[in-house]
Amino acid sequence: MHNTILSAAGALIRDETGRVLLVEPNYKNHWEIPGGVIEVGETPSQGCAREITEELGLTRATGRLLVVDWAPHPEHGDRVLFVFDGGVLTEPEIATIRLQATELDSYAFLPPEDALDRLIPRLRRRMDAALRANAENRTLYLEHGIQH
Repeated sequence: MHNTILSAAGALIRDETGRVLLVEPNYKNHWEIPGGVIEVGETPSQGCAREITEELGLTRATGRLLVVDWAPHPEHGDRVLFVFDGGVLTEPEIATIRLQATELDSYAFLPPEDALDRLIPRLRRRMDAALRANAENRTLYLEHGIQH
């Protein structure tokens, strides 16, 4: 049993047609949003920006906080997960994506419903909330993916 809380941050990134960017990690059996664990001394937005640079080769500031989600995990301990608005990528920006080969096998831009269908249930709930928060211009607080 862990007694520390791990924090991680990811980004809702879209293309100009509204499709959502997902990445395929080579160390997991499911798709994810760009992001990762926040390092000691980093703020959530700094960690998110760093992960986007590391994973995709893109340097961009994170936008507005969309979701904070507290998520229990039986093996890895409780987590606090942040989802930021990663903005809209233009075609020229998409052409500059360079995947971190040691961690990612591929990426895809998918219509929101198709993107949600590729995610595991807990991330699907978080991303569905992030899409709603983005559309409604607000921030949502979740506990295990459920709005409070």
